[in-house]
Amino acid sequence: MTRRAVEIQTADGTCPASLSIPAGNGPWPAVIMYPDAAGMRDVAREMGERLSSLGYVVLVPDFYYRNGHYDPIDMRTAFSTPSTAEKVMGMMQGYTVEMVVRDANTFVDYLESLPETKQGRIGTTGYCFGGRLSLITAANLGGRIAAAASFHGANLANPEDPDSPHHKARTIAAAIYVAGATEDQTFPEEQKNLLERSLSDASVAHTIETYPAHHGFAVPDHGSYDEAAATRHWQATEQFFASTLGS
Repeated sequence: MTRRAVEIQTADGTCPASLSIPAGNGPWPAVIMYPDAAGMRDVAREMGERLSSLGYVVLVPDFYYRNGHYDPIDMRTAFSTPSTAEKVMGMMQGYTVEMVVRDANTFVDYLESLPETKQGRIGTTGYCFGGRLSLITAANLGGRIAAAASFHGANLANPEDPDSPHHKARTIAAAIYVAGATEDQTFPEEQKNLLERSLSDASVAHTIETYPAHHGFAVPDHGSYDEAAATRHWQATEQFFASTLGS
């Protein structure tokens, strides 16, 4: 296993990222892993490395790179501290769909340029805000994305949000896996049902599940981290990408 810091040149600057490559002889399918609203920090790099150990080239981008340097954000207290909550919300709102799509195309180009990457088998996954980014990427990159997962993703099917990924279900070529939580105001039952209808109407291969946990269950530095749900999420991730991307 090799993990190294890389820099990717985008249309808007230089995006730092963590790149993990399995041990042994490739090539391997590649996955873009989007962190949650707190962005890049050690836990995101470590999760990327764990996914890579299953047989994937994994890129974890610091998608807030346009904001310049920022100190790691403690998700245990982020939204209970007004100044930090305001900072995180501002960073999230500043990362527009147009930016997401430009970056995602560049990330795919970068992964496809690596000799370790198996061509044509790119997946995405993400957590909370990153789960939304994963589906936005699948909805806007068409056949460039073969599989997209979202864990406790936020606002995946908000009818009042013109950028909600469910609106573009018919442009999704990827298989989709979504794991929500029973205690999650950012992806309530109404959104789950709407996403289910939208993907079904568009004939998108998909699975949507609800874990008995709280929003943030899969990320170790969240106050709502749930070991049982996190273990289930890793098992689901392994099964989903094995069935859609292979190894």
